[in-house]
Amino acid sequence: MLLAQRSGSSFHVVDAFSRVVRLGEGITGSGALSEGAMDRAVEALKVCADKIRRQNVVKHRSIATQACRMAVNGQDFLDRVERETGLTFDLISAEEEARLAVHGCVDLLDEDKEAALVIDIGGGSTELSWVDLAEWRRRGGRESGGRPPMKSWTSTPVGVVTLSERFPEREGDRAEWYAEMKAYARDLMKTPRGAKAMRPLFREGRAHLVGTSGTVTSMAGVHLRLPRYDRSKVDGLWMTGEEALDACKRLRELDIHGRAQEPTIGTDRAELVLAGCAIYEAVAELWPAERLRVGDRGLREGMLLNLMRKSKKRRRRRRKGESTTPATQTTGSDE
Repeated sequence: MLLAQRSGSSFHVVDAFSRVVRLGEGITGSGALSEGAMDRAVEALKVCADKIRRQNVVKHRSIATQACRMAVNGQDFLDRVERETGLTFDLISAEEEARLAVHGCVDLLDEDKEAALVIDIGGGSTELSWVDLAEWRRRGGRESGGRPPMKSWTSTPVGVVTLSERFPEREGDRAEWYAEMKAYARDLMKTPRGAKAMRPLFREGRAHLVGTSGTVTSMAGVHLRLPRYDRSKVDGLWMTGEEALDACKRLRELDIHGRAQEPTIGTDRAELVLAGCAIYEAVAELWPAERLRVGDRGLREGMLLNLMRKSKKRRRRRRKGESTTPATQTTGSDE
């Protein structure tokens, strides 16, 4: 959850909350959300609902993503959430999820490049969005206030929860186990027609990657060797492709207890982070780039900016003497 107040053309964060609930746990085998996963998610969402009630929130949006899209009982779960917390969730499409992730990391795009690939590694899926930075530059770029044009996008049905469940960590040849995860993720990744024409831009060093997930922020924390997670040092960080792979390698060499001791990972993410690294490496092999931009942002920021954009239009329509209330917005995600 991210709760914020408008500040000029951007926003000021009032409160934030996150908790790893593994909503998609077991869904690959059963096709349904488990009772335990739903209970954990509802308890976390009750915290969000309480925070919303205590603030002067005038507009909010809550979204559900891949776990609820996949599950046969996804809508039943969202109905339960509404009954027990009062929060009404929109079950969004994979395309909207990709667009929100891109919108949320606009400030991370390098306008001097020709293209960017935004990587959003979730619990149950991975969204890839190819952004045409050359066209955005022609339209005025960031200063124009317009959104960068997405050349293409795809959603791959593999995320950190589903991949780690399919390939449980094992003793013995860990390199083989990791290679199997990476190969599985890579085989699922399709290149949409609109993205194929951008391949030369990546081969020639005219494109960069943007990572918006917990996996990539964890990689950044390991790379920086932070004693504790510090968003101000991670969000917006540039890493070389080699540095990103080195961070994955360092994590790969640790067992689950060693990863849990990493200050920027901890117990909650120790079991999942290697699956995320395998997905990241699969993407980086298919779309090599000299640099990766790290973003501690994504869907929530994209939703906030969308809410602000819509609010702006309404204020223009009410220009003749009608006042408006300063907006505080909140967004929520169930992944």
